[in-house]
Amino acid sequence: MTILKATDIGISFGGVKAIDGVSFSVAPGQILSIIGPNGAGKTTLFNVVSGVYVSDQGQVELSGKDVTGFAPDRLAARGLSRTFQNLQIFQRMTAVENVMVGRHLRENCNLFADMFRLPSVTRQNRETREAALALLDQVGLHAYADQLAGSLPYGACKRLEIARALAAEPQVLLLDEPAAGCNAVETEEIDQLIHRVAGQGIAVVLVEHDMKLVMKISDRILVLERGRPLVEGTPQEVRNNPAVLEAYLGKHGAREARRA
Repeated sequence: MTILKATDIGISFGGVKAIDGVSFSVAPGQILSIIGPNGAGKTTLFNVVSGVYVSDQGQVELSGKDVTGFAPDRLAARGLSRTFQNLQIFQRMTAVENVMVGRHLRENCNLFADMFRLPSVTRQNRETREAALALLDQVGLHAYADQLAGSLPYGACKRLEIARALAAEPQVLLLDEPAAGCNAVETEEIDQLIHRVAGQGIAVVLVEHDMKLVMKISDRILVLERGRPLVEGTPQEVRNNPAVLEAYLGKHGAREARRA
């Protein structure tokens, strides 16, 4: 069963086609990686799918419903969460508070109850904190719960952002370069976390430059070049495809790589 489907996506900026005719789909529990050289349009595609940009053409479906052009908050309410290439955490809030913010779509908001601090508000805040602590435990950050997010190691901040995205209880999680800037140990932690997330039945779509990570965890890989789809297949199929080698290394580099 397909949970997220993008069909013939296209978008231009100033007459330049940033994305042109890109399609993909992902099922619950599946890991799809989108790769390509710098400027291939990977993050732009993410921004279209997550509602940050409105595409010029194409369609996005979530759980079989047409959500083309929906704003990010509407998509989040329907089960699509994402992280960003650059960290977007609240550095002056604690780790647990960052995750609690991510649960706002799952809370009952009542101005009267909040103004008078009714018991229901206290109970809901307690339940939200407990759920946030459980997510911190899931990503290996329980010990950092009450520390300011700005004081955490970089790799921990990357996992914190994933925990906050998971707080919305998504069916689809978009990860934009989750291992960027991480060392080998931190990358392995991200690897294991993505596997656990997919194991819960959440569809994971990620953009990533770390080819070792991509080849290790992906069920399928979509390769973009200059905004257009180049190849889609299993890690083995993509790894051995001459067009992929050429896109990354150029014709001369591809020849040398095949000889290696």
